Amino acid sequence: MTLVLGIESTAHTFGVGIVTEDGILTNINDTYTPPQGVGIHPRIAADHHVTIGPRLLREALKKANVTIRDIDAIAFSMGPGLGPALRVGATLARALAIKFNKPLVPVHHGVAHVEIARWSTGLLDPLVLLISGGHTMVIAHSGRSYGVFGETIDMAVGNALDYFAREVGLPNPGVPHLEQCAEKGSRYIPLPYTVKGQDISFSGLIEEALRLVKKGTPLPDVCLSLIETAYAMLGEIVERGLALTGKK
Repeated sequence: MTLVLGIESTAHTFGVGIVTEDGILTNINDTYTPPQGVGIHPRIAADHHVTIGPRLLREALKKANVTIRDIDAIAFSMGPGLGPALRVGATLARALAIKFNKPLVPVHHGVAHVEIARWSTGLLDPLVLLISGGHTMVIAHSGRSYGVFGETIDMAVGNALDYFAREVGLPNPGVPHLEQCAEKGSRYIPLPYTVKGQDISFSGLIEEALRLVKKGTPLPDVCLSLIETAYAMLGEIVERGLALTGKK
């Protein structure tokens, strides 16, 4: 049995997990929450990670009932992400690898999301819509690596919707509250719908939605229109990716 300890620190969450070939032994994390109406400050997030990192490491080892010497390899998120936050996880991982003579395994943040989904669902070769605060892309295996079959050309969808939510005064985290607000809407308002081939753009959509709010358009109607438009755009690039790759 191979034991791998993984350290995640790409953004506002610091996590430590221990896995084997058969499953997850432990997965512990702690999240820095910025003040209402404020986005994630990279340096403050990094300070949070420095403070709680050693404690989470101890808790993860204790919960898995192993010691650091039992670990066979140390993995860490190498990016993409927030530079200061990434450095905290990378520094801890390197220190452990050097002190205890363990192999060090850098992991691509986006690929990790996809591989976890593949592993947990049993899917062998899916077309994946990878969306988060920092990712918006349609990817699939192409040869021996992942190929991108569509992506944002400006803002990631999570970042775009969170930005809108902050600007209109919705609480953190923005997207769930944005969706709750949208459920109260009763009127769809046409907004910029920007799909360019396999790619997608959100900047014009967000700008127009904010303009409507400033004009006095009811916020629930704007939220409804924004969510419907953004998600429809995502659906279209997924459909185009399916047509291009021939996947079902």
